[in-house]
Amino acid sequence: MASSSGNSSGSSLRQNSGSEEDLQLLMDQRKRKRMQSNRESARRSRMRKQKHLDDLMSQVTQLRNDNNQILTGINITNQHFMNLESENSILRAQLMELSHRLESLNEILNFINANNATFEAEADLDLTSIASDSLMNPMNLIYLNQPIMASADMFQY
Repeated sequence: MASSSGNSSGSSLRQNSGSEEDLQLLMDQRKRKRMQSNRESARRSRMRKQKHLDDLMSQVTQLRNDNNQILTGINITNQHFMNLESENSILRAQLMELSHRLESLNEILNFINANNATFEAEADLDLTSIASDSLMNPMNLIYLNQPIMASADMFQY
C-alpha cells in the first residue's frame, strides 16, 4: 500500500505541477495579450495625438492665410482712403481758389456798376445819343454787369 500511496502522491504532485504550469502559461498568455492590447492602445493614442496635431497645424496655416488676406484688404482700403483724401484736399483747394476768383469778379462787377452809375449821372447827353450808345457800349448794359452767383454744389463732377 505504501507503494500505491507513493504513486498517488507522485501523480498528484505531477498534476499540481502540471496545473501550476498551465496556470503559469495562462497568466503569461494573459500578460502577453494585455501587453499587446496596451501597445495597440498606445499606438491608437499616438495616432489620435498626431491627427490632432496635424489638424491644429492645418488650422494655423488656414488662419495665417485668412490673416494675410485681411491685412491685404486693409492695406488696399487704406491706400484707397489715402488716394481719396488726397483728391479731396485738391478739390477743396480748387474750391477755395474758385471762390476767391468769384469774389474778385463780383468786386470788379460792383466797381464797374458803381462807376457806370456815376458816369451816367455825370453825362448830360440827349436821349438820342444815349439810346444809340447804350446798345453799343457794353458798360451801359446793366444786365451784363450782374454779380455771378455760385455755390460749392456747382463744382461737383
